[in-house]
Amino acid sequence: QVQLVESGGGLVQAGGSLRLSCAASGRTFSIVAMGWFRQAPGKEREFVGRISWSGLSTYYADSVKGRFTMSGENAKNTVYLQMNSLKPEDTAIYYCAAASTGSTGYAYWGQGTQVTVSS
Repeated sequence: QVQLVESGGGLVQAGGSLRLSCAASGRTFSIVAMGWFRQAPGKEREFVGRISWSGLSTYYADSVKGRFTMSGENAKNTVYLQMNSLKPEDTAIYYCAAASTGSTGYAYWGQGTQVTVSS
């Protein structure tokens, strides 16, 4: 099992920045990649980006490309989502998820952290 805990959400004005963290524990050796997702009220969950556990490979949704950056710190079993130039439409609950060996898709999910961007 892998446990994930997000932190760093909050309220920010449009154009501002936030950095989210996702700390993993448990069978972290089985993690192959981490994903970030978000869900706004009344909308479906949306893919934000993906980073390999090694940190060498990243992939971003078009909606955040150029504004959001993912990174990892293996020594702390933590991945980060740096969000710059935030827009009101970025308001959502942000979740991190882990894909591990032997699992299909993202098998483990965090509890989410609220990000609110005011105009």
